[in-house]
Amino acid sequence: QVQLVESGGGLVQAGGSLRLSCAASGRTFSNSPMGWFRQAPGKEREFVAAIMWSGPVTAYAASVKGRFTISRDNAKNTVDLYMNSLKPEDTAVYYCASSDLAGLKIAPINYEYWGQGTQVTVSS
Repeated sequence: QVQLVESGGGLVQAGGSLRLSCAASGRTFSNSPMGWFRQAPGKEREFVAAIMWSGPVTAYAASVKGRFTISRDNAKNTVDLYMNSLKPEDTAVYYCASSDLAGLKIAPINYEYWGQGTQVTVSS
């Protein structure tokens, strides 16, 4: 089992920045990915970014590429999401997720473990 706890959400003005952090405990696999997803009211959960524990292999949704950066700290078992130039359309609950599968994954169905989510609200 893997336990995930997110932190760092909040209210920010458009153009501002936030850092989300995900602390993972339990077993982790070096060849498995960690991902960030988000879900806005009335919308489906969507992929934001993912990173491999084993190396600096990353993937980003087109809507956040160039503004968001995902990073990991293997010693601390944490994965952070740095969000810059935030827009009102980034408003959502953000979830950290872990997969038992090998290789980088971007579809939510490939992630077995999820955190409780943290709210990010961007005002215009």
